Amino acid sequence: MTSTASTSTTAPIPDPAEVQPRILRVLVASQVLSGAGLAAGVTVGALLAQDMLGSTSLAGLPSALFTAGSALTAVTVGRISQARGRRPGLAAGYLTGAIGSAGVITAAVLDNPVLLFIALFVYGAGTATNLQARYAGADLAPPGHRARAVSTVLVATTLGGVAGPNLAAPAGTLAERLDIPHLAGLFVISGAAYALAALVLALWLRPDPLLLARTIAQAEEADAAAKPADAEAADTTEGRGGVVLGALVMILTQLVMVAVMTMTPVHMHDHGHSTAASGLVIGIHIGAMYLPSPLTGWLVDRHGRMKIAAASGITLLAAGILAAAAPGDSVLLLALALALLGLGWNFGLVSGTAIITDTVPLATRAKTQGLVDVSIAIAGATGGMASGLVVAATSYPVLALTGGALSLALLPAVAATAYRR
Repeated sequence: MTSTASTSTTAPIPDPAEVQPRILRVLVASQVLSGAGLAAGVTVGALLAQDMLGSTSLAGLPSALFTAGSALTAVTVGRISQARGRRPGLAAGYLTGAIGSAGVITAAVLDNPVLLFIALFVYGAGTATNLQARYAGADLAPPGHRARAVSTVLVATTLGGVAGPNLAAPAGTLAERLDIPHLAGLFVISGAAYALAALVLALWLRPDPLLLARTIAQAEEADAAAKPADAEAADTTEGRGGVVLGALVMILTQLVMVAVMTMTPVHMHDHGHSTAASGLVIGIHIGAMYLPSPLTGWLVDRHGRMKIAAASGITLLAAGILAAAAPGDSVLLLALALALLGLGWNFGLVSGTAIITDTVPLATRAKTQGLVDVSIAIAGATGGMASGLVVAATSYPVLALTGGALSLALLPAVAATAYRR
């Protein structure tokens, strides 16, 4: 499929160096809003299901559902972006997330768990779109600055992501005044935030970064000599290996992060902690997921994708050990463990995204990125669903240690890829 953007010589092609700062500003604004939107499901989704069902064993189901919903959205957003550009793809994804938030509120008012699960599936569109936006930040970035461009978009999620969970208590008070169940209050904020993010992108993400990148590439191809056949074959082989490694890094980090994060509020609730305390821990976790992004981007561009991918596995192992060892009444140690969990995820996402962007050609970039994010979402859904079952059958410390052990699989994968190169 080719871009619809014109390569006519009568229309000057914008300079990407001049356009990129504006593109990043618009993406940053949308990410601040969407960060507040995605925090609702993370913070109170499991508690809302537990309250409706009266059981801990299915407390991981909400996370699994909105992560599964994000898998479907990743495909859809990727295909829309491939055909029409990043702007309509991202705006449609956030608008769908807003509709899902409204559905959760309706389900809470009606005390209808079936409707809740359907709405959480739709709500997952916001999570997928939030992650897909990082690719838009890298479309026009030069190769040596792609990780930093990705990190600029990711770090913008921090403000909304950290503020969102800590609005749990006041949002609950507002919900009660509106005759909405207390735990559904954050979804009021979520719906408004996602809708505003969609509006920002629809109005101001111009020119479209992916379509402009294609136009520039087409113009360069018209003036450049063809590559030798052997060089082309080498590029193709390296590209396949890069896609597999980049996807594996992001899949494992997502699986471990979602599993441990999902059950932490439930674990804290069972030890007598308030919703505000759970919101604080999750807020710190989300801050650690996104706030270190500028440093991570610099490290990835400076020291290489492989080293930071390996660091991701080691950091997640440390997070699992600390979460397992932390006493149930220690908010401080749980917050530190969740901060390490977020940091390990950040290392994996930035390095994995850079690997994927480096190795996938523009002609199929958005579609491939969407398919990779489907795998990431499925991994998250698996982690979210399994987490409740594991905790119900064993304990939260067992879950945390298992997640830490799984993250070590990154090390041989990175070593094998580095050896082949």
